[in-house]
Amino acid sequence: MPGQAGSVVLRHLADLADLVLAAGCAGCGARPAGTICAGCRPALLQPPALRWPTPVPPGLPPPWAIGEYSGVLRELLLAHKERGRLGLARPLGAALAASLTAALAGPDGPGSPAVIAVPMPSRSAAVRQRGHDATRRLAGAAASDLRRQGVDLSVVPVLRMRSSAADQSGLGAAARQQNLRGALLVPPGLRPLVTGARVVLVDDLVTTGASLAEAARVLRTHGAVVVASALVAATTRYHPSPAPTGGVRDRPRGD
Repeated sequence: MPGQAGSVVLRHLADLADLVLAAGCAGCGARPAGTICAGCRPALLQPPALRWPTPVPPGLPPPWAIGEYSGVLRELLLAHKERGRLGLARPLGAALAASLTAALAGPDGPGSPAVIAVPMPSRSAAVRQRGHDATRRLAGAAASDLRRQGVDLSVVPVLRMRSSAADQSGLGAAARQQNLRGALLVPPGLRPLVTGARVVLVDDLVTTGASLAEAARVLRTHGAVVVASALVAATTRYHPSPAPTGGVRDRPRGD
């Protein structure tokens, strides 16, 4: 069932499945609990913070996330992405919306021209295997949440991953950067959507930051100004801190 209508039906079916099958809490497995139990919900209510990976890859847009990729938060993200618990898109999307709000609250925030959210792309094989694009689904849920709050944010999925790109699993920071160089692209027909646009990159989590840095580099080559990145979670390879020396926030340029 293609298109937006099919996605809406799929989301409602997922919500119904969680209710009817009593799948238990996706965070701790408690039964019966519905999608997320009261004890696990606080994991999604943590305040967003800048969570820089260590080391910081050159050009990484400031990464905002609500918490560590561990415990309940890790289980919720895995349940949504890998286990088909699509009903989690709404609460996880609300958490991502909080990170987006923080990302937009800086000097390039609401008083500046409109921002677009660009979700990080997934490998086609992974999307086929999972049956959905988890990052794009969360980005859409977050944008819907923000629109209900009066924030006009559009999701513009312009990034694509080349078919030759290798899987990042198990690679360290330096290897990820080398593997990703040239792995992402914006198709020619979509480039006008980002030329001159202010962009927040969106993903479910940040590990080394290499993927986000490469995505920002590609978008900049087409005239985008990458303001920040917004995530649900960050791995333990981070330290809360101000921007690294030299800064990574974009200034308008035509490189």
